[in-house]
Amino acid sequence: MSNSSRKGVALITGASSGIGAVYADRLAKRGYDLILVARNEARLKSLSARLTSETGRSTKVLPTDLSNRAELAKVEATLGNDPSITMLVNNAGTASVAPLLNADVNKMDEIIALNITALTRLTYAAAPAFVARGTGAIINIGSVVGVSPEALNGVYGASKAYVLALSHSLQHELADKGIRVQAVLPGATATDLWEIAGLPWQKLPPSIVMSVEDMVDAALAGLDQGELVTIPGLHDGDEWTRFEAARRAISQHFGNSVPAQRYRIGVPAQQRA
Repeated sequence: MSNSSRKGVALITGASSGIGAVYADRLAKRGYDLILVARNEARLKSLSARLTSETGRSTKVLPTDLSNRAELAKVEATLGNDPSITMLVNNAGTASVAPLLNADVNKMDEIIALNITALTRLTYAAAPAFVARGTGAIINIGSVVGVSPEALNGVYGASKAYVLALSHSLQHELADKGIRVQAVLPGATATDLWEIAGLPWQKLPPSIVMSVEDMVDAALAGLDQGELVTIPGLHDGDEWTRFEAARRAISQHFGNSVPAQRYRIGVPAQQRA
């Protein structure tokens, strides 16, 4: 990789198309060199050539199936051993809109392997390396269904709730170590992920579908502003602030040595009637 980038190298998963490809474009234009990770080698090479030509940044492609543990391990090793890497964009993922009773459990396994297991292992590879260097940023691409899991497939929603929870925990643990962690929660975005999930985005109401470019630009603006959680489609940011404040407040009341009175535990039987 080139040593000419002051900002270092951004490793982006799911970089061959959609959100990942736009992140690659925007980060190259911001002065990052790139490591592009995805399964489609031809698309990666085409994107790499274009970005190098347009921006002069150095790019490296790592054709990888992140659901394959052996291939995933190679990306983990890259994150742990390459001191020029300063940013990880955990974007790779898959989705489903199938309800529980109509869903193939093997497809659900694929969602868990990519959205949870791969993201976790890459994060665990990057975080200690970033802490050792005293700098770094981890951007985790979640989804609004992580907050509203009733909206789509339950396993997909649960996988994105995991991404948000992990990001919150990392923010808590790593903030004083110079590491930035941002969770990005897109709503419906015009990518082929929807077709893979079983519902092309073109069939959604146009009023709820955001372009990939706008989504990524908003996410990076949120990063610049120091947001821990960025929701590009939420126009009233104070709504999230209030939601988070309520979540943190209620968490202070969970720990008690006796059950709540409403459960009547320990109350004599004659008083329960």
